[in-house]
Amino acid sequence: MLTVNEYSTGKIKRATNFLNLVPVRSDLNFKRENMPVIQIKRIYEPPEENDGFRVLVDRLWPRGIKKELAHIDIWMKEVAPAADLRKWFNHEPEKWAEFSRKYTAGLKDSDAVKKLVGMIRKHKKTTLLYAAHDEQHNQAVVLQQFLKTLIK
Repeated sequence: MLTVNEYSTGKIKRATNFLNLVPVRSDLNFKRENMPVIQIKRIYEPPEENDGFRVLVDRLWPRGIKKELAHIDIWMKEVAPAADLRKWFNHEPEKWAEFSRKYTAGLKDSDAVKKLVGMIRKHKKTTLLYAAHDEQHNQAVVLQQFLKTLIK
């Protein structure tokens, strides 16, 4: 620990310069680089090869999409918001903050989320698919943020 006198004489500069010489562990950066990527996308957009593992996260099947043409790997309707929460939210942006809070609270103890995290860890990239028109206020946005905190 430096004393006030040592601080005023400039020894603090030498101490901080010394810290710059300490090698950084490369395995910490390795872990970040190999973390799975979780992205979101409307199911109505054409599938792409770089979508990776495609997961539909809506409770209801999207209108106008044939199951055989959806190009999904799994339908995880269990991670979607409960029907009463979905109906209450009704995609009204003024309810967004409350919806996000309630939906996140419901995700915390979900076995389906634990299963989804296990699947995500097996793939380099996962795309969460949703049908909502609003690309900023939908359950996939909340789910993506929540999953990223678990995958760290």
